[in-house]
Amino acid sequence: MTNPQEGEQTTSWRSVVRVWLVPAVVVSLLMGLLATMYLSYVVDPGKHLHSFPIALVDQDSGDVIGGKPTNVGKQISDALVQQIPGDKIDLRVLGINEAQLQLDSGDVYGAIVIPSDFTKRLGIFATASVVPGEVTQPIITVYTNPRTGSFSAQVVQTIAENALNQANLTVGKQLTDNVQTQLQSSGGGQTPELVGLSRLMLSKPIDVVVSPFHPLPSGTGGGLTAFFYTVMVLLAGFTGAMVINGMVDSSLGFAPTEFGPWYVHYPPTPISRLRTLLLKWGVITATAPVAAGIFMAVGHWLDMPIERPLLLFLYSTFAIIAVGVTALSIVSALGTLGLLVNLVLFIVLGLPSSGGTIPVEALPKSVAWLAQFEPMHQVYLGIRAILYFNADGSAGFTRAIWMTLLGMVIGLVLGSAVTRYYDWKELHRAPAQS
Repeated sequence: MTNPQEGEQTTSWRSVVRVWLVPAVVVSLLMGLLATMYLSYVVDPGKHLHSFPIALVDQDSGDVIGGKPTNVGKQISDALVQQIPGDKIDLRVLGINEAQLQLDSGDVYGAIVIPSDFTKRLGIFATASVVPGEVTQPIITVYTNPRTGSFSAQVVQTIAENALNQANLTVGKQLTDNVQTQLQSSGGGQTPELVGLSRLMLSKPIDVVVSPFHPLPSGTGGGLTAFFYTVMVLLAGFTGAMVINGMVDSSLGFAPTEFGPWYVHYPPTPISRLRTLLLKWGVITATAPVAAGIFMAVGHWLDMPIERPLLLFLYSTFAIIAVGVTALSIVSALGTLGLLVNLVLFIVLGLPSSGGTIPVEALPKSVAWLAQFEPMHQVYLGIRAILYFNADGSAGFTRAIWMTLLGMVIGLVLGSAVTRYYDWKELHRAPAQS
């Protein structure tokens, strides 16, 4: 026979594990995952660069310098291709029209453009070091793409300036030697030298100009409004679904309702799991356009530029419904555990891999891999395309539509299949028998 005291001790230990240990372990693991995801993507993004797309446009037609046909633009572009690490930077050698198209669609984060008269201007600049006259430095323009985010613009500027600084020094040395040689050949028996100011100017002859390509208007938060609008849409779907789940369950008598010190538990309603889920889906579908409309109204009130308000409203509504439907299906399938799964899926893994603050190409590869299917990244592409890229399909809008639709279909299939199975097995929602 079992000793009653031993049975009480066993029950007591089980209560301790269930009430104290399990919640503490779950919260600790969740916080560990949270810290790993959030800190790993923000601590040193530059170290994680991979396939970061930058366009290189060489329009230089060349000229004759020192009696020799020369194309300094080609020399610089060839040097950039060799010097810039290919495992970190996807340096795309393009024509000017293609580069502009890729900047317009956000396919590249910036462009280095060498103008058509670059070599010619270098020759004039070298001549001006010894012959009086007005002159301007040859220019290479580095275009950033602020519509892809402020961090990507910083990365482009840093990479381009570092690479072009070395090119500037190399070209400067060649130009200085060339001018000095010409001075010596024309100086007869004397050996003239370049004066200090001329030598200084020739040592770094190229003026690297950093300019934003299609700058964002005011009211866009430096390109962050798309990210925070995305977060609002995701929270509307995820948090809205959790609120609806709890309130509907309370109204149907499957969970208690507490108002401060007051406690109400209605009698359970005789309703199947599938019909309960359909009811919740209906509520989130009806609520989604209201939430999307509120977001639009607040944005308008704050003077946030929205060039395509109807499209933003429709896509936001669609995304809220897709996220809400999937979140409700997960909870219906997994119960209380579904709350934790939703939190991890939509928020913990979603924020670092969204690409909204740091581009995907500057994330650790394990985090960047999540962006292939994480809901927040897909919604961000759609919101960003609508707000900044005129809803261009190649800017991510087409992908956002199809991935959002896929997510909703998965949620509908998962929820209906699992709840129908539970109903078929007569696994009704009822209190556990003690």
